[in-house]
Amino acid sequence: MASDTSETVRRCERAVVAAYRDLRALGTCDLDAFGACTTLYRIHHPDASLNEARRLVAEWIDHHVMGDGNAAAPDCRCHP
Repeated sequence: MASDTSETVRRCERAVVAAYRDLRALGTCDLDAFGACTTLYRIHHPDASLNEARRLVAEWIDHHVMGDGNAAAPDCRCHP
């Protein structure tokens, strides 16, 4: 069950990061793109609190878009 959950979270992470990048590329401001991605996460995880969704989305965007792509992030397999 844990591997199913972690795979679901990784798919959500990829979807959120892709949506954020696409929105920003289309000219959406950072805050609006972040809000849309938080909403996207909560649609698929309705039990998540708004604070939890914001924290996760912020971590993913920071790691994959803003941050040092070589830095390790918890449970991220983007770099071996």
